[in-house]
Amino acid sequence: MRKAILFLSVMLLGAAPMHADEGMWTLYNLPEAVYNQMKEEGFTLPYADLYESPNAIKNCVVNFSGYCSGVVVSPDGLVFTNHHCGFSAINSHSTVDHDYMLNGFYAKSYEEELPNDNMFVSFMRDQKDISARVLPLIAGKGAMEQAVIIDSLTNALTDSVKGVDSTLHVDIDPFFEGNKYYATTYQDFTDLRLVFALPKSMGKYGGETDNWMWPRQTCDFSVFRIYADKNNRPAPYSKDNVPYHPACWAPVSLQGYRDSSFSMTVGYPGSTERYLSSYGIESMKENENKVRIQVRTIKLGILKKYMDASEKDRINYENAFANSANYWKNSIGMNKCIDSIGIVQQKRDFEKRIEAWQDSTSLSDKVDFAYLEKLYKERSPYTRAVNYWTECFWNNSEFLRRATRMNTRMEAANPDADPKDQYLEFEDNSDKWNMDLDKELTAAMLEDFGSQIQADWLPSCYTTIKKKFKGDYRKYVDYVYSKSKILQPGAKFYPARNSFRKDPGVKLGIDLVSTIYVLQMKEMEYEEKINDEERKLCAAKVRMEQDLPHYSDANFTMRLSYGQVGGYRIGTHKTNYYTDAESIVEKMKHGDENAEYKAEPIMQELLSQKDYGRYQDKTTGKLQLCFLTNNDITGGNSGSPMFDGQGRLIGLAFDGNWDSLSSDINFDRQLARCIGVDIRYVLYMMDKWGHADRLLKEIHPQ
Repeated sequence: MRKAILFLSVMLLGAAPMHADEGMWTLYNLPEAVYNQMKEEGFTLPYADLYESPNAIKNCVVNFSGYCSGVVVSPDGLVFTNHHCGFSAINSHSTVDHDYMLNGFYAKSYEEELPNDNMFVSFMRDQKDISARVLPLIAGKGAMEQAVIIDSLTNALTDSVKGVDSTLHVDIDPFFEGNKYYATTYQDFTDLRLVFALPKSMGKYGGETDNWMWPRQTCDFSVFRIYADKNNRPAPYSKDNVPYHPACWAPVSLQGYRDSSFSMTVGYPGSTERYLSSYGIESMKENENKVRIQVRTIKLGILKKYMDASEKDRINYENAFANSANYWKNSIGMNKCIDSIGIVQQKRDFEKRIEAWQDSTSLSDKVDFAYLEKLYKERSPYTRAVNYWTECFWNNSEFLRRATRMNTRMEAANPDADPKDQYLEFEDNSDKWNMDLDKELTAAMLEDFGSQIQADWLPSCYTTIKKKFKGDYRKYVDYVYSKSKILQPGAKFYPARNSFRKDPGVKLGIDLVSTIYVLQMKEMEYEEKINDEERKLCAAKVRMEQDLPHYSDANFTMRLSYGQVGGYRIGTHKTNYYTDAESIVEKMKHGDENAEYKAEPIMQELLSQKDYGRYQDKTTGKLQLCFLTNNDITGGNSGSPMFDGQGRLIGLAFDGNWDSLSSDINFDRQLARCIGVDIRYVLYMMDKWGHADRLLKEIHPQ
C-alpha cells in the first residue's frame, strides 16, 4: 500500500519503470507529474482543492492525538477515526459496571459526550521548505548542536506565527534523511470528546487472529467531537465550551467504489525507512524485530492469563495488550517478508549501482559503504542490548514504570521548595493494576534480560539476585515489593536525602537507569556517523534518479497517497477487493471455536438482512464491509480518510495485509495493500445498532 509516480520498488531495487502506485507525498509541493498521474487515474478536483483553497482536503484531515489520523465530517466538528485509535479513550471511561469497551457507547446529546485527558486533534495550517535557511546553520555541527539550533529556530518561528494567531505553533522536521527541512504550522484543539463507539466485538472484530490479514470484516471506527470556546478557538476543556465549527468538512459518500476505481488516502504516516541501507535493514531485523518478538511473547502470555481470569484485569490491561500485540505481530510479519523477498540482498545489489554511479561522477559527498558496514557491525551489540532494556523495563509493569521514571525525567511535586524538601509522588492508581500480575511480569522481565545480555553489562541488582537470592527472580521480586514504598499510595520520595537510595525499589530503578545510560552512550558513539552516511545514501539515490519525482520517508507529517481499489494475486489465487455481510455472518458461526469471531446476537441479526437500504452497494446489492486499495500507508495512517476521485469520503484506512509488512522498508506494488472500512458499513452500524439519528443528520451522507 504505498503510492508514487514512476518511483517504485523498481527504482529502489533496480528494475524497469512501472505504473505509479507508491509514495507518501507532501501536499504543498506535490510534483506536477504526480498530480497529472492522479488525474489520469480518475482524480477530478483542481490542485487548489488539495491544499490551497479554504475548502481544501488538507483542512478537514487531522492528526489524531499524536499517533493516528482522522477526518472532520460535519459542520459541528465530528471526527471519524479508527476504533483502535479511540481504544484508550473508550477504555479509560470503562468500568465493570459501565463497560463501554464491551457494550459500546453513544452520547444522545452534547451533554453526554465524554471529555478525555491528554487527547487532541491538530490541523495543519501551512507548510514550507526552509532548507535554505536551516542547512547553512547546521553545516559542520554535531547532532547536539544541530538540535539546539533547530530548537531555537522552531521557537523563533512559533513566536512569529503566534504574533498573528496565538493558537498556532510551528514544528521543523527533517525530510530526505536530513537533506531538507520543512516548517509546518499547526493548530491544536485539546477539548476532544467521545461521541460514539461500537462494542469491541465489532470495533476489533477478529482481534489478533485477523490483525494484518485479509479478508477482514472489522468495523474499525469511533466518533469524537472537537470543542472550542465561544469564539470558535482552541481552548482547554471547559463545561462552557461548544462544538467547533470548522471551515470545511469531508462530504460522506454512499456511492461506494468499483474495482480499479481511484482511491486517495490523506493522513499522518508515522515512520518509513525506504532509503535505509542494507546494513540498516539487517540491524532492524536482528536487533529490533527479533528482540521485540522474543520479549513480547513472554509479556503477552502473562497479560492474557490474567485477563482471561478476571473482567477487571481485562479492562485494565486491554489497551496495553492491544498496543503490545500489534507490533509484536508486525515484527513477525516484517522479518518473514525480509527473508522471503530477499530484501537485504536486493538492497545490496542496488547499492552497488549507486557505488558505480558515484565513481563515475564528480560527486563530492560520497557514501562510503565499507565504512557504513563497519559502523553497523560495531554498533550491533549495543543496539540489541538497548532494545532489550527498552522492551523489558520501560513502561512495563507498574513497579518498573515507577522505578525507572523517578530516576529519569519525573518532575518534583514542589519544584520551588528547598532541594531537600522537593519530593516525588505517584498518583494512586491501584485500581488500575493487579499486584500478582505486576510481580510476575517484573520477575519475568528481569529474568529475560538477564538471560539475553552479557554478564558484564548487567546492572548490579543481578549480583544481588545471584548471591542473596540464589538466582531466584521471584524471591527477589517478592522481597523488593515488600520492602519498597514505590507502590504505596501517598508515599513521598526525596531525591536529595540519603534515605532515597535505601528504598530497594528506588535502588533497582537506579541500577536499571544507570545501565541504559551507559549502553545508550556507547550506541550514540556510532549513531551520528551512521546517520551521516545514510543521509549521503539518500542524497545519492535522489541525484542518480533526478529525472524522477521522489518523496521523503514518513515522519508523521501530512501525506497523500493515491492509486486504485483492487485485490492482489498470490500464485494463481486473486483476492476479492471487498468483503460483505455474508462473510462476517459465516465467521460468527465459528465463534465457539475462536472467541475473537464472537459477537452479540444483535450483530448477527443486523448483518443477516436481505435488504440494507441505502447502505447496500448499488452494483452488487450487498452491504460491503471492508475493501482493498494499493494506497501507500503505514503506522500513523490509522483513521486516515479514504477519498474517491471527487474528494468524497468512502472509507477509513485501518490496516495493511500480511504480505505488506515489509513495506516500511520496501514497497511491493504487487502485494502491498491498504485495508479500509467502508464508510457505508460505518453508517449502517451507527444507524441500525446505535440509532444515532442526530449524528446521521449532522453528517448528511449523500
